[in-house]
Amino acid sequence: MCPFIKVDEGNSGDINLHYEDYGEGKPVILIHGYPLSSRAWEKQIPALLDAGYRVITYDRRGFGNSSQPWSGYDPDTFTEDLHRLVTKLNLHDFVLVGHSMAGEELARYIGKYGTEDVSKVVFISAVTPFLRKTDDNPEGLDESLFEEIKNAVIEDRPAFMTQFCTDFYNMDALEGKRVSKHAYQASWNTAIEASPKGSIDCVDTWGTDFREDLKRVDVPTLVIHGDQDRIVPFKNSGKRMPDFVKNSKLVVIKDGPHGIAWTHNEEVNRELLNFLG
Repeated sequence: MCPFIKVDEGNSGDINLHYEDYGEGKPVILIHGYPLSSRAWEKQIPALLDAGYRVITYDRRGFGNSSQPWSGYDPDTFTEDLHRLVTKLNLHDFVLVGHSMAGEELARYIGKYGTEDVSKVVFISAVTPFLRKTDDNPEGLDESLFEEIKNAVIEDRPAFMTQFCTDFYNMDALEGKRVSKHAYQASWNTAIEASPKGSIDCVDTWGTDFREDLKRVDVPTLVIHGDQDRIVPFKNSGKRMPDFVKNSKLVVIKDGPHGIAWTHNEEVNRELLNFLG
């Protein structure tokens, strides 16, 4: 039976997160991004286990095998879910690894709880530090872009996910070279099974300001980003991370799309394992 942890209550029952816990050694928590599940780490889990780490993955609320409540799709609630898992498993001296939207949990977790139990942090294709353009954040993206995405999800979620997954892997450039149509289809299947409400609400979080949270990161930090990311453009996100996280290393994956954990898994795994030491 798959393990679950109760993180909240809904109208008619518990809100549970599905998680998996493998191996022994130093704990590494892998947090997937939108709109996938913990299966997104399929190419990282064996490499980490072979290197002697304990690997913990979970499906964020609304995704994968976790509960799909009507609410709670915001950075603070996602972070509380992570904290409850950490507490349940009594984890200390652990590494946090987040892809895409999961960069929110990494930043907000440290912003709220500090780094007493966190030894290292890895941001992969993450939405941090602040994607929305404002007067004091001219490097961000226009507000209209987020509204267009949200409206597209509302109007026709299956069609939106078709294009999203295409851009997730840069299928026009990488299909048959670094990603198969079958891997694309598997991602679409996962995406379409996610909470429709969560798929809409999550878009609102992508423009959250995490700059102050990131200033509290005082442990070794690795930032990995593809230079051809069409979902979270490198110049608006990963490129800016060293400005806010002093003790960070930036690795740019040449020709890398958003889904580099799959398409460029050898490069990502090598950088990840070298960083973990």
